[in-house]
Amino acid sequence: MLKQKDMEDTMLIAHQNFMANLDKSLDILEAELKEAREMSHICNDEWCNVTESAIDDMHKSIYAISEPRWLPEEDSRKLKSLRTRVRDLYRVFAHVKEGRA
Repeated sequence: MLKQKDMEDTMLIAHQNFMANLDKSLDILEAELKEAREMSHICNDEWCNVTESAIDDMHKSIYAISEPRWLPEEDSRKLKSLRTRVRDLYRVFAHVKEGRA
């Protein structure tokens, strides 16, 4: 039983670190999109393709995370928050992309 608990503790720490790193990555993407909104010329084809690909990758990573039975409620809320943020990024990206000439 002790090994089971140690394994769950290790997995929880890895899970929390992974979600923290996804959170930091979303911060970077949000900053990039905020900057792009202020500079209409930034969304050229290459930038748009790379940014859309990065958002797609984040979306896949976040939605691939399962919620283990031992996941604390706080971490479950964090995962839901990450999912909301990545959906919001898609929305912001669509507006930035529409604004390019």
